[in-house]
Amino acid sequence: QLQLVESGGGLVQPGESLRLSCAASGVTLDYYSVAWFRQAPGKGREGVSYISSVRDLTDYEDSVKGRFTISRDNARNTVILQMSSLKPEDTALYYCAAGGPHHEDTIMVVPSGYDYWGQGTQVTVSS
Repeated sequence: QLQLVESGGGLVQPGESLRLSCAASGVTLDYYSVAWFRQAPGKGREGVSYISSVRDLTDYEDSVKGRFTISRDNARNTVILQMSSLKPEDTALYYCAAGGPHHEDTIMVVPSGYDYWGQGTQVTVSS
């Protein structure tokens, strides 16, 4: 059974950076599509960043393009979300999700495509 654990959240000031990690156990993330979603208080779950299952193609929600980078650390069976130039509107609970395995390159932008979810890590951006 694939299990995901997020870490790296915290309280930062606007303009600062954070590095979120999604560590997988039980199954290797090879051939899994992985994504980061976030949910702010009173709002629905929003997709932030996606990485495809084979070629590691990436996609980003418009508001984070140029500021966030998603990548895999295969040696650690982990997916990273590097966040820079953080804004107060980035404040949310950030979730990692995985779906698959997909042996054809697959990138999914809707939550329903993901079968495995972590518990979330809180990111707060405030001065």
